[in-house]
Amino acid sequence: MTTNYQKESLTLIGTIAMGTGVMIGAGIFALTGQVAEFAGALFPLAFIIAAIVSGFSAYSYIKVSNKYPSAGGIAMILKKAYGPTTITGAAALMMAISMVINESLVARTFGTYTLQLFDTDGGGILVPLLAVALIIFAFLVNIAGNQVIGNISKITAALKIGGILIFAFAILLAAGFSVAPESSGVAVETSLTGFIAGVALAILAFKGFTTITNSGGEVKNPNKNVGRAIMGSLAICLVVYLTVVWAVGSTLSVEEIIKTKNYSLAEAARPAFGTLGVWFTVAIAIIATASGLFASIFAVSRMLAMLTDMNLIPHKHFGMPGNIQKHTLVYTVVLAAFLAAFFDLSRIASLGAIFYLVMDIVIHWGVYRHLREDVGAQSSILITAIVLDATALGVFVVMKGMADPVIIIIAVISIIIIAAFEKFYLGKHRTDETSDHDHNHAGAETH
Repeated sequence: MTTNYQKESLTLIGTIAMGTGVMIGAGIFALTGQVAEFAGALFPLAFIIAAIVSGFSAYSYIKVSNKYPSAGGIAMILKKAYGPTTITGAAALMMAISMVINESLVARTFGTYTLQLFDTDGGGILVPLLAVALIIFAFLVNIAGNQVIGNISKITAALKIGGILIFAFAILLAAGFSVAPESSGVAVETSLTGFIAGVALAILAFKGFTTITNSGGEVKNPNKNVGRAIMGSLAICLVVYLTVVWAVGSTLSVEEIIKTKNYSLAEAARPAFGTLGVWFTVAIAIIATASGLFASIFAVSRMLAMLTDMNLIPHKHFGMPGNIQKHTLVYTVVLAAFLAAFFDLSRIASLGAIFYLVMDIVIHWGVYRHLREDVGAQSSILITAIVLDATALGVFVVMKGMADPVIIIIAVISIIIIAAFEKFYLGKHRTDETSDHDHNHAGAETH
């Protein structure tokens, strides 16, 4: 192996901190307003349903990871289900790219919230510049290794969860624990399809649990702790999210949340606490998004390294020193920086939701068709997970397609390119292996 995995380098607490780090970093700061735009006044319920859908999704990952803990995580599950095929390579690559998309979402959220400290007209080029700067900083932190990331995750997880809860309870106290009534106009217009599309986006707030699956080979006592860490981080995030959306809903109407969708938490602090409240919220957002990025890049670079080891993707050094994992770290950062520079928050979130849900359906189907008896998974739960994902994906694509068809076209073309690339690469790889085998066999006969 060339990837420098450190077995049992992550404790249960450290693993939960890493999972919540990724989820809370993107989830609540980036997505509250985005979800409200689709789900209207029902946006808190959208987060609850998204948590339930994520719980069903987690079942497949936990069942397979309990029996086969691996630093390859999702790639390992796909390979066990489908073998070294195009669908394995394409779905694994989609998962990695969806995580990179998530990183660009987090980075732009960092830029958007940071600019709330200054009197700007929305930021313009400053948002992508700040986003790219954070991604470069996260790269430098990741070069430092597992122990540094683990320690940062623990400290920042405590800071941001504590800070977010202080923010929420302070606002709720100031608002008398009520919910703003001015949202009736949007509530009337909220449709079932809009609500389901909101759920699809809200699922992004919980998908960070897959980071834990991808680090399975590095978790202490992984056969038990991977599942515990996944369910623990999902539960913690749901409590934090519900507290926050309650607080935001108590001080802003749905119209105001949608209007300030890229920085709605900072705006929610303004009525009760003025500029100081905004500064406090921005400080927590900076900690949450930065630490979320550190943890996510940590996981994606290792997943790409594992895909290389599994011969599912090619690898080129491009003259870089160090091992494969260091190189995949560079690839991850370059792609995340590109997306953060050229796509806005709404489009990044949409692309991430589509990629993740497609990949998730492929995982569940693979476990259902090929692994359920081996890992002791119940068919009814797997089928339920597929139906929930497919419903959310279908409705979201239709709703988003009507509002912004360009991003749906980009998503479809990207998926086709990924599948075609994997088919070409794996076909070529098998041909090369066959010719090497024939050459060696001929050489042995000559001797």
